[in-house]
Amino acid sequence: MITALVLYDLPPHIDREACRQHFLKIAPDFLGVPGFIRKQFIHDVNGGVAGGSYIWENLAAAKAFYTGPWVEGIRARYGCEPRVTYFETFAIADQATGYAGPPSGLAVGARERERVG
Repeated sequence: MITALVLYDLPPHIDREACRQHFLKIAPDFLGVPGFIRKQFIHDVNGGVAGGSYIWENLAAAKAFYTGPWVEGIRARYGCEPRVTYFETFAIADQATGYAGPPSGLAVGARERERVG
């Protein structure tokens, strides 16, 4: 499992509320992306920077996403290059589900709940 931290500078005309509205609008678009698990849409509390913390099944899926149309969209909307950093995810603690342990256990648990739920 890979965690990708993506940050980009916001142009002056995109304030907190405009950023929030855009994120709410595009959030559903991520649900069909191959290898995608979760994203937290983030905005710096001091303004000027936004992005996301993404969880991916693997590095190949993450890198495939951050090319082509996605990066072109970031460049067009924000006028800058995104900063993408990849991290191996060794463990997860999730208050909402009560799960704490290796990421594979979380993914298997979620899929199992979908089948029986």
